[in-house]
Amino acid sequence: MDAQGRGQAEGIDPADQWVLNPDTGDYELRLSPSAPQSPVPGPRRATRSPKPAPRRESEPESPPEREVPGPRRRRGTPEEPPPGRRGRRRPAKKKSRTKKILLWTGGTMAFVVLAAGTAGYLYLEHLNDNIQSVSDDGASTGGFQKDKAINILLIGTDKRTGDGNAGYGDTGSAGHADTTILLHVAKDRSNATALSIPRDLIVDIPDCPTTQEDGSTKVIPGSTGVRFNQSLGQSDRTPSCTMRTVTELTGVTPDNFMVADFNAVKTLTSAVGGVEVCLAKDIDDPDSHLNLSAGKHTVEGEEALAFVRTRHSVGFGGDLSRIEIQQQFLSALMRKLKSNDTLTSPSKMLKLAEAGTEALTVDSKLDDIGKLKDLGLELGKLNTKNLTFTTVPVVDNPAEETPVTVVLKEGPAQQVFDMVKNDVSFTEVKQQEKEKQKKEDAAVAARLKGEKSEPGEVRVRVVNGGASSGSAGRELTYLQNEAGVTKSENAGNAPADLPRTTLEYAPDQADQARALAGILGLSGAAMKPGESVTNSQGLPAMTLTLGKDFKGAGVKLDAASGKTPDGVQKSTADKVECAK
Repeated sequence: MDAQGRGQAEGIDPADQWVLNPDTGDYELRLSPSAPQSPVPGPRRATRSPKPAPRRESEPESPPEREVPGPRRRRGTPEEPPPGRRGRRRPAKKKSRTKKILLWTGGTMAFVVLAAGTAGYLYLEHLNDNIQSVSDDGASTGGFQKDKAINILLIGTDKRTGDGNAGYGDTGSAGHADTTILLHVAKDRSNATALSIPRDLIVDIPDCPTTQEDGSTKVIPGSTGVRFNQSLGQSDRTPSCTMRTVTELTGVTPDNFMVADFNAVKTLTSAVGGVEVCLAKDIDDPDSHLNLSAGKHTVEGEEALAFVRTRHSVGFGGDLSRIEIQQQFLSALMRKLKSNDTLTSPSKMLKLAEAGTEALTVDSKLDDIGKLKDLGLELGKLNTKNLTFTTVPVVDNPAEETPVTVVLKEGPAQQVFDMVKNDVSFTEVKQQEKEKQKKEDAAVAARLKGEKSEPGEVRVRVVNGGASSGSAGRELTYLQNEAGVTKSENAGNAPADLPRTTLEYAPDQADQARALAGILGLSGAAMKPGESVTNSQGLPAMTLTLGKDFKGAGVKLDAASGKTPDGVQKSTADKVECAK
């Protein structure tokens, strides 16, 4: 029943005044001529602030202090329609319920805050005015494109502004990169990877050109060997600097970024009526204020924020354990966003659209509801079972006697980065059928098929043919100590550099070649039938030439031919997991 049917009572949820028009199949705002003005917020006009008086040269410059993410702007809105025409539509063909829900939700079937940010646009101009944006300072690709893979950088800050947030730790925080996820969505939208970057990971932060409030550009000097979370907030760094740091770390340039603070978790979970989480044990964490018994619970608002912030009571009690519980929470939130309970509730959809656009700060290439809607529709094509959450592989910092930071686990980390860069699915969606079969004809692919020798029977000489200095020695150490290829030796430099790594072998060494190809991730195209050479023991051996594409000892040379590295933690968004 709509508000009119209840006597236009005060305090009615605006969503209840949207009713189904049986002629058009759309939901419309119903107000009688005598009814009071709808409480649904209408388009807000952007107001221009008066220009400040010019500063005299004799006056000292005293720029105001600002909190990251930096200079923001709210989108202006077009003029309101003439009186008497608001809410009217031209007759249209009746849409199916499914299509109508998709039009409301945009990206609710996509990942978390992206879904919320594009969830509803029943009153676009009002939502448009909610959006806050910050310059990307040229650090992005220029924005996502519909016909390409999508990479969105999601940043959760530890800024304590907002009601009830002062009690969470550092009240003076400028808003560091406390939780960072690189969301990669495949070009064909069949799968996605949400790659968490630990805040305590030691990285090099590059110089960051940053737009100032007066429109000028200031280059903030980079830092070497510091925590990743300092890429935002420290020295007035903005999200564009976090974006540059991620590019330098992973080799992947994000298309866009989105920033959320503590309030985002509270408002988004409240908008959907809470999120169901699961605990494998009782948790009483005075630091995060989380107090829950083992089992399933529905959390929202302050309790939801406490859940994603807890770390001392789960896993090993560190930031990596908190990343796992956050990934479980995001999976649960996504399942709730996709559920019929949310999609079929106009009230929840309106609240979600309002909360999403108010809670997020986006880059300047994603600064209106139309762009967010387009992004949401692209992400909405994804099935949650093919969204994998994983974390950059790391190890304790060996330079610290009592480790409090982490460093990259070089081989597996580089392989994970390559999989993201090369659009390889962590869920192995069509992984075996994809690029390899398209690029290699049957004859080349056949080189990998057949019997394989045991690693201990493989004889190979390793030469450097364009890889970084010392690569042959490091690869030899990996082959002998970790891969079991004990009959391998370092043969120095190749006569000439090669763009790609190759393995040359004689016909009677094909079984050895296939075994080594499996270990190194070589494609059939990298295997070159030819002649054997004589090793230091006077026995025939193959020749492995490390080309310019060589990425490091133990790193699969062809990411598409391999699986997720051993030991890399991952989970998919469709499965319920309990925090341990």
